[in-house]
Amino acid sequence: MPLSPQPSRRPGAFRRATAAVTTALAALAAAAVAAPAPAGAAEDPAVDVTVNATLGLGTLGDTAFGVNTAIWDSHMNDPEVASLMEAAGVGLMRYPGGSYGDIYHWEDHTAPGGYVAPGTDFDAFMGTVRATGAQPMIIANYGTGSPEEAAAWVRYANVTRDYDARYWEIGNEIYGNGHYGSGWEADEHADKSPQEYARNVLAYAEAMKAVDPDIEIGAVLTTPGDWPDGIAGSGDAADWNHTVLSMVAGTVDFVIVHSYPGGATADEALQRVARLPGQLREIRRQIDRYAGERSAEIGIALTEVNSNVQQNSRPNALFAADVYMTALENGVFTVDWWNTHNGPGAISTVDGEVDFNDFGLLSSGGCIEDVCQPAVNTPFHPYYAIKSLTTLGRPGDTMVAAASGSDSVSVHAVHRADGDLSVLLINKDPEASRTVDLHYAGFSPAAGAPVAYRYARGDTDVTRVAAAADGSQVLPPYSITTLTVHPDRAEPAVGAPGAPILTAVDSTTATLSWPASAEGTPVRYEVYERLGANAQLLGSATSTSVVLRNLPPGSEHTVNVLARNADGRLSRPSAPLTLTTTSPRDSTCVATYHVDSGWSSGFVATITVTNLADTAINGWSLDFTWPSAGQSAQSAWNAGLSSDGTRVHAIDVGWNAVLAAHGGSTASFGFVGANDGANPTPTVFTLNGQVCRTA
Repeated sequence: MPLSPQPSRRPGAFRRATAAVTTALAALAAAAVAAPAPAGAAEDPAVDVTVNATLGLGTLGDTAFGVNTAIWDSHMNDPEVASLMEAAGVGLMRYPGGSYGDIYHWEDHTAPGGYVAPGTDFDAFMGTVRATGAQPMIIANYGTGSPEEAAAWVRYANVTRDYDARYWEIGNEIYGNGHYGSGWEADEHADKSPQEYARNVLAYAEAMKAVDPDIEIGAVLTTPGDWPDGIAGSGDAADWNHTVLSMVAGTVDFVIVHSYPGGATADEALQRVARLPGQLREIRRQIDRYAGERSAEIGIALTEVNSNVQQNSRPNALFAADVYMTALENGVFTVDWWNTHNGPGAISTVDGEVDFNDFGLLSSGGCIEDVCQPAVNTPFHPYYAIKSLTTLGRPGDTMVAAASGSDSVSVHAVHRADGDLSVLLINKDPEASRTVDLHYAGFSPAAGAPVAYRYARGDTDVTRVAAAADGSQVLPPYSITTLTVHPDRAEPAVGAPGAPILTAVDSTTATLSWPASAEGTPVRYEVYERLGANAQLLGSATSTSVVLRNLPPGSEHTVNVLARNADGRLSRPSAPLTLTTTSPRDSTCVATYHVDSGWSSGFVATITVTNLADTAINGWSLDFTWPSAGQSAQSAWNAGLSSDGTRVHAIDVGWNAVLAAHGGSTASFGFVGANDGANPTPTVFTLNGQVCRTA
């Protein structure tokens, strides 16, 4: 598992600041930099990109783009930092710095065992937050602190100083306290189990909200598919997430996850962004399970993210842009880059440029031997990636579905509050330009060339460039391009409906309701399901509720509600809702799926099937489909197992072929599985063609 950096182990990296690039660095760069790859003729065929404004993915909040700050960073409160962060649209700043959150005592501004830089106390940090126009995310000390200390901090922040600090995490990566073997997080509690953490979260929440009931409390979770997800520690009945959520889901306001996907190169990390939607969807499933109707009130915060490799490189900039928008489109309310400054880790050459493998967005001016970074606060490539997002959308804008016809081009889209539509295009190919042809659904662009901004080789900032008027655009290698088009007519005179809620669900139907449109007079409401960037009409109603029928048992659906006016025009989409139908209540079979043990990237599971029919079965087969493409089944016992993509087929092995009638006998088989990313439970099991009830 990639860990948060521990700067106290190398404090010299932060004190050896320099104002300029040294001669040694210049010589290294001159030797390493290759001529930029020629753009050449754009490759054919063109990449088709579809944007569907009918399918909303949620609204960009004012905390969407965030960064981490740290008390060991002597430059965290430089005036230039606030200016740079404001220019990049940063709306949230996290303090006091990762694992330091569990050794930091705010009243005397100390972190025993760590390095505290001058001028980094809480008030100085809040000065930078306010100068940036951001909000703070504060880590309350769990590891070496107490509920009383945290409550006193809330009192000082929000009563004494009137900082209106809303978001408070209870600890940092507490699962790294040694309970699962590996330990880097300070934790002085004698009991280091997830049960003890959950008990203390409740105590912290009670003490802190007694001071200010309007604050929001966050609990630490593991990221599905990353260590130690799926592991039950000694004496535990379940893994970290299921244990913690079962105890705190009725109290917390948000949960916290971190992501350092890693890989041998930043290009590999960029490809691993594809795991993130499944990981975040599994977090939401877990919240749904334990919070029930309260689930929608619990947010998800990605409070640390970085590739963990080649971190100042151009491909890591592409990673930054892609991971921010992917996380936000999948229900996260803030994405916080690790870190503002950090210091050099190792010198290498990436894409013809010197890379310091520095977690920071901005240079700390540190040196490794005689090789030094550029001047303090010089932005690295990932900074410009985040700044590029300001050309895509701002708080209040609606993210909408988009799809690319090529794995080498990522796409994200935003329907702006002013009616414009913006599309962010990332060409991940380091050598070839790509031409994209844009197509729109639910939106009609006005004639003329869009406004285009780009960050590519040769650009020293996010730069306005020329754009074609025919809906195509050439993307240079390793580039981020944003296109913004105006609508060809005014917005419809009917507002978007409110967020839908699920009021009832069974195996084949789901009942939804939603608040009426606040503007205009709809003649009906329509419910659309998202299938990539395609929309499928599932139902319509003249009232503010609908029953969706003929849904497959155990199936998952993400829907938006839109209002249609008398002119036949659709409103903007509501917030999305994801629902899952149940297994049949009345079935002639039952299937039970149980994960017996896990180790983040693998697991052992047992499936048990029971025949409830009036007649016995002699010879059975069981089929199910993995919810995630990263899941697979390998060696099995007590069944013959085969797979076709995500589809798994199991058959009896002769001696266990007979399943007696009326539940008189069962058949169980096990297998070793693997998961690259989240490991959700399959929802549909079919025994000899009959969909089973799950238990």
